[in-house]
Amino acid sequence: MLMIRAIIRPEKVGVVLAELSDAGFPAVTKMDVSGRGKQRGVKVGDVFYDEIPKEMLIMVVKDEDKDDVVKIIMKNAKTGEKGAFGDGKIFISPVEEAYTISSGTNQL
Repeated sequence: MLMIRAIIRPEKVGVVLAELSDAGFPAVTKMDVSGRGKQRGVKVGDVFYDEIPKEMLIMVVKDEDKDDVVKIIMKNAKTGEKGAFGDGKIFISPVEEAYTISSGTNQL
C-alpha cells in the first residue's frame, strides 16, 4: 500500500475529487494547508504573500493503482498556464501498517 499526498490549488480540488471518485477512488482526506515552493511566495502589487493557500489530499491506495491515481491528479490539478508555478506537488510513500479503529483489524 502507498500513501499519496497531493498539494494542489484550492480551485482544482472539486474536479480532482470528482475524477478520483469516478475512477473508483472515493476515499480521500482533505486538509487546508499553506506554504510556498521554489518561488518563495508571491508579490501582488505592493503586497508580498509569504505563504500561499493550498489543499492537501491524502489517500492510501494499492501499489498497482499508484500510476492511475497520479495521472488523474496531474491531469486535473494542472492549470495549463504557460510558465505557471504553484500547481502543486505529489508525494508518495509506503504504508507499513493501517488499522481500522472501530474493529481493530489490520487493513494490509
